[in-house]
Amino acid sequence: MSKDQIQIGQAQAYWNVSGTRILKYTVEMYHKGLNEHKLISAPEVDMLENKVNLQAKKWIEKWEIIESKRRIASEKEANLEEANSRTEKAIESLKQIDNLLLHTLSIDDRVDWESLKKKEKYQEKTPVKPTKPDKQSAKFTPFFTFFEKLFKSKKERKIQDFENKYSAAISKWEDEMKKWESDVDEWEKRKNNLVQEQADFNAKIDQVKEAYLNKNTDSIIEYCEMVLNNSEYPDSFPKNFELEYNPDNGILILEYELPAVECLPKVKEVKYIASRKELKESYISESQINKMFDDVMYKITLRTIHELFEADVINAIDAISFNGWVKAINKATGKEENNCILSIQVRKSEFIEINLSNVDPKTCFKNLKGVASSKLSNLIPVQPILQISRVDKRFVEGYAVANQIDNTTNLAAMDWEDFEHLIRELFEKEFQIGGGEVKVTQASRDGGVDAIAFDPDPIRGGKIVIQAKRYTNTVGVSAVRDLYGTVVNEGATKGILVSTADYGPDAYEFAKGKPLTLLNGSNLLYLLEKHGHRAKIDLREAKKILAEKDK
Repeated sequence: MSKDQIQIGQAQAYWNVSGTRILKYTVEMYHKGLNEHKLISAPEVDMLENKVNLQAKKWIEKWEIIESKRRIASEKEANLEEANSRTEKAIESLKQIDNLLLHTLSIDDRVDWESLKKKEKYQEKTPVKPTKPDKQSAKFTPFFTFFEKLFKSKKERKIQDFENKYSAAISKWEDEMKKWESDVDEWEKRKNNLVQEQADFNAKIDQVKEAYLNKNTDSIIEYCEMVLNNSEYPDSFPKNFELEYNPDNGILILEYELPAVECLPKVKEVKYIASRKELKESYISESQINKMFDDVMYKITLRTIHELFEADVINAIDAISFNGWVKAINKATGKEENNCILSIQVRKSEFIEINLSNVDPKTCFKNLKGVASSKLSNLIPVQPILQISRVDKRFVEGYAVANQIDNTTNLAAMDWEDFEHLIRELFEKEFQIGGGEVKVTQASRDGGVDAIAFDPDPIRGGKIVIQAKRYTNTVGVSAVRDLYGTVVNEGATKGILVSTADYGPDAYEFAKGKPLTLLNGSNLLYLLEKHGHRAKIDLREAKKILAEKDK
């Protein structure tokens, strides 16, 4: 079956540089029979699922056509048609590359807020109401024979039989009506839930729009992300970027991943060689590929700047600083490198005066004082004019606490800031084994992030949020729910909650199936002992000590 030919990978989420927002979701698809690979991306999971389903449908239809042709036509005819089809596809791919810049000029890049809203009607039909049996129908109206008319007892018996039959039908109908009423109630609930979900979702869209129109910094960044995600490129092109906006000077910094040369189309024609019964591809020359690569880099740069400026309806962006990065294998070392190969900063007032439909992309880029080597295909790195700052200003210097405690130290009564640094110190020792690091955040006592671990392990590693709770009472579900929200907002792979007290059953229940680890007092003492330290946890004593301090 065609469906069995399709392999779909796991969806991946890509976060912005501050780890507060998902930029997009991506998933890889592969059709074994067609030998076609697709990287599908979308800003929302629902949209991603829809794109995956559409792509799968296209492949199924395409594969069924190929199989049908193979069944009804000769091998030669099928291959000739496949060759022509692939040639047309190759020509279309090259045409798409040639029109990369012109394509965007015919499109309104402003975000259509109404199109983002959910407006689909409820598809499930209302449960069909059972029809009440009609006593006057032929089904329940007795027809008497000559003998039944002649003998009263026979007639009465038949009348009674039909009465019983009608009563049974009424009884059944009443049961069906009860079930129908229940089904209608459930149907109404499902419908109301959908309507409410749509209303809530659409309200959020209105909120984002309102925040953007009020020039909220985060909303401006989110708006620009939507603009770039809406931009259509060949499926082989990456669509990864990071944004930073400075409201003080109106500069938008964009770190943009440009396609490597491997992402460009190389086939110009496909022919069927009958003598060898094979399809032969003709390729573009290496010099043409290199020229195409340079051309594509400049076109994407100008196109992206144009899209962002055109979509900037509130005039929040005075200038854009664009850095184009390419991930590729260094042929000298054999290792993958990520180099910035071009950089440009341009003011909106200057850029909007350019007629992009008539420019030579490279000449235009150079005229705007863009920085790049003479041949971009050589992937020579350049110094970005302006870059996104990757320093998390929340991080502060940690200090040692573990060596100051002993088996008389009651962790539940410790100074709260010392407790947070102790947890940071413990996890630093734990993660150092695998080459990780742990940073402690500024002391705020606001229930936010207390420390962040960076685990380099490619499988279980990533960014891990750590929260320390010096509690004397059972930890409820709200603290665990807050941790999960922080994990999502930070774009972390996992969250760890460490407490001197134990957790309630609702807390453990909420954590099930989520990337959360709950460590209670016993776990904490074990972790201390593992790294050569001893302490105690006495919740009653701690309550008295803390109560005295609060007086």
